[in-house]
Amino acid sequence: MTERTTPLDGIEGFILIGGASSRMGSDKAQLKLGGRSFVELIAAALSAISPSIRRVGATVGTNGQVPDLGNVPDIRPGWGALGGLHTALAACASTWAAVVACDLPFVSGDLFTYLATLREGFDAVVPVQADGRQQPLCALYRTELCLPVAAELIAAGERKPRALLAAVKTRWVPQEELDHLPGAANFFMNVNSPADYERALNATGSDPR
Repeated sequence: MTERTTPLDGIEGFILIGGASSRMGSDKAQLKLGGRSFVELIAAALSAISPSIRRVGATVGTNGQVPDLGNVPDIRPGWGALGGLHTALAACASTWAAVVACDLPFVSGDLFTYLATLREGFDAVVPVQADGRQQPLCALYRTELCLPVAAELIAAGERKPRALLAAVKTRWVPQEELDHLPGAANFFMNVNSPADYERALNATGSDPR
């Protein structure tokens, strides 16, 4: 299967970059694999399904970033994953929002294209790793329904996306359903620490420069 070059209708892409990066000790969004920043890699993957891709989080410079990507400031800074997701949904003018954390540099256009084919009849499409871990920050959300639910949960003090997924009709996508896609084994390799970054570099055999 090859990467799509024609974006799909009704989807906007959002890359969450607002985390503190405390475990990494530096801005994860600006880390590089093979000369491209994580944001560049994820934006390239999202471009398979959307012509509109923006960063969500604190305003950052373009060093190591994609200069023409817009930035959406967090509505609730420091609120965690659900806060970033809520900000993306609030900024989305399309039917669906594809939301991805900046620490998932191995996602691909094939992955997002496949997830997009599963939207019919659901309000969210969310992968599940082989070990059962859900990936709500590499998922698609129906804006009209998920936005008010996210707002209500935040008003109640909730910070985790799983509460949102439990409240809407979610299409869970197990790892085995994705294994036919190139690179599937590394899709959900989270890069949160220097050791993770070293592992990612080794996985690709790439130089970070």
